[in-house]
Parts: sequence; structure tokens; C-alpha cells
Amino acid sequence: MHFENDTDLYRVIGANIKHHREQAKLTQVQLAEQAKISISYLSKIEASGCDKSLSISVLNQIANVLGVEINEFFKVVSTYDTYN
Repeated sequence: MHFENDTDLYRVIGANIKHHREQAKLTQVQLAEQAKISISYLSKIEASGCDKSLSISVLNQIANVLGVEINEFFKVVSTYDTYN
């Protein structure tokens, strides 16, 4: 996969995290607590205009809580309403 810029990359990652969080029926607070990150950090990551970089370690923590492979966060899926 190819991303034109960091903003597009972060938008896709954030939308995928939000999608998987909602599928797992977790609130932002629950995911943040379980992944050991702040709620404000998670909120910024999931925001559609996110330009916040995040570490592979944080992505791994979130993936582990959600029970998904980390590569799921990089997939561009047009059916997610959260990209807009």
C-alpha cells in the first residue's frame, strides 16, 4: 500500500482503530485504559483530521487489546464511514 502523505496514513490508521474498537464494543476510555495510553491521545489518533504520529509500540498495544493483527490498521477500506 502507498500513502501520499503522513496525514493520509494517520487518517487511515485512526479510522481503522475506531472501526475495530467499535466492533469490539469498547469505548475510547476502555480501549485507552486497556492499552495503557491516555484517553486524549486515543481521541486524537481516532480524529478524522489527525496529524498525530504514533509509535509501533502503541499500535501494537492497541492491536493486542482489540485482538487484531497490527497490519489491519494500514488497510484502506472505502466502506468505513469514519474516513470522512
